[in-house]
Amino acid sequence: MQVKATELRKGMVLQKDGDLLVITDYSHSTPGNWRAIIQVKTRSLTTGQNGSFRPAAGDTFETAFLERKKAQYLYTEANGDYVFMDQETYEQFHIVKDQGEGQMCYVRESEEVEVTFHETTPISIALPTTVVMEVVWAEMAVKGNTATNVKKEAKVETGLMVKVPLHIKEGERIVVNTETGDFVKRAQD
Repeated sequence: MQVKATELRKGMVLQKDGDLLVITDYSHSTPGNWRAIIQVKTRSLTTGQNGSFRPAAGDTFETAFLERKKAQYLYTEANGDYVFMDQETYEQFHIVKDQGEGQMCYVRESEEVEVTFHETTPISIALPTTVVMEVVWAEMAVKGNTATNVKKEAKVETGLMVKVPLHIKEGERIVVNTETGDFVKRAQD
């Protein structure tokens, strides 16, 4: 679908120069008697790089059609690629290691996630804001270090290392923020 530069909005996904770009910021100003100035900031969905451009008011852009599907994470292959199964068609598909590396440390095997597709290609994984994980290893707490907000290293079931308060022990379930990787609280079972 073609849209004019003046119709662009934050969150839209454009097809530009063979890449998929999500608009992260958009500003349109008309100073006095001058022509309109449009500034668009973008992030590439394939490489993750940020960029910006200044289109003319009459320029047109092709928007991308994206589809979200529920999929179950099955396993990781020997080369590091992640294998998922579409919950509706039961077809298996792969997400390349580089594409899902930062997000997959929050997903356990057989867990269901939303995967965003462009045509037939999976391009990203949508994670919830927080996830509940079990602590499989935690450093020993040093008695007397409790005067301030001291944290220690803990490893959760997916291998992710998280800084947690001294009172957290192995076997406990914790809530982890998927955007920052920070400990939020103990999980309420």
